[in-house]
Amino acid sequence: MVEAIIWKNTHLELLDQRVLPFESRYETLHTAVETANAIRSMVVRGAPAIGVTAAYGLVLALRQDPSPAAFAEACDVLAESRPTAVNLFDAIEYMKTGLGDLEALANPAEKAESLAIAYHQDDLQKNHAIGKHGASVLDGQRNVLTHCNTGSLATSGWGTALGIIRQLHRENRLNMIYADETRPFLQGARLTVWECRQDGLPVKLVTDGMGGYLMNEDMVDCVIVGADRIAANGDAANKIGTSMLAMAAKFHDIPFIVAAPTTTIDRRTPSGKDIPIEQRPTTEVSHVRGQAIVEEDTACMNPAFDVTPASLISAIITEEGVFRYPYDFSKAAKQA
Repeated sequence: MVEAIIWKNTHLELLDQRVLPFESRYETLHTAVETANAIRSMVVRGAPAIGVTAAYGLVLALRQDPSPAAFAEACDVLAESRPTAVNLFDAIEYMKTGLGDLEALANPAEKAESLAIAYHQDDLQKNHAIGKHGASVLDGQRNVLTHCNTGSLATSGWGTALGIIRQLHRENRLNMIYADETRPFLQGARLTVWECRQDGLPVKLVTDGMGGYLMNEDMVDCVIVGADRIAANGDAANKIGTSMLAMAAKFHDIPFIVAAPTTTIDRRTPSGKDIPIEQRPTTEVSHVRGQAIVEEDTACMNPAFDVTPASLISAIITEEGVFRYPYDFSKAAKQA
């Protein structure tokens, strides 16, 4: 599998997802500010991967300055990098709780490093569990439509939605993956297709508007996506364009599955209406790889996510098992 987050003891290396699939290069980070900038500029993206990266960013912060004031500032800088992905805030709280009183620690950075590595490994274990639980609810051979990127690039490895797809492949039950291009940042075209090809998974690239056609032609029989934040009632925020797929899947009576670790469930957010939606630069819409595709003064919108109502979601798969509508996460593991 692709290794997108590499901790090197003295620094962090991130596979730069902005230049894939044409170039494979790693960004080297030494500070929390550099880490926050990497998250904001989408060197790294995907809610679980953002969380893991932020945990390592706090290790780097403590290596620079172990004082409580500097650590608090680093937490704030990282928290401001992207507002929708709840795993970012989960990782920060996990590190705060695990470290406790910094002044009581002989070596705060060493303790932080052990915590971040454990957080990283825990996410990988969660991904494998999600894959097994998700594959168990889908019988027979499957043709899967997916949106955005939810594999090793978006997590610590294996993946959430793509982890389920990988498990189907491992069980010889995967016929084909149809990967949405995922405009405007093209995570599906640039990242999912590349990752699947790297790992020998059968994949075809399709446009974002093709979902209804594929379902109407009986070319796909399930939709599996990830999530950046799941509200307490089961509403799920995912990459823009996801909610349209859920509506089409409901009409065609095919499963629409959301895969995410329990760290993505935000019990403090009652419903999807309370999830903050990141507004990204409009140049991502008006330009492709730096080349303008519309007139310079064209007005554009660029919300990074939309919210799929819980009633349209057939199942939410976590490392703890399968949840179904109406969603009750009271027995799921609590966030840090």
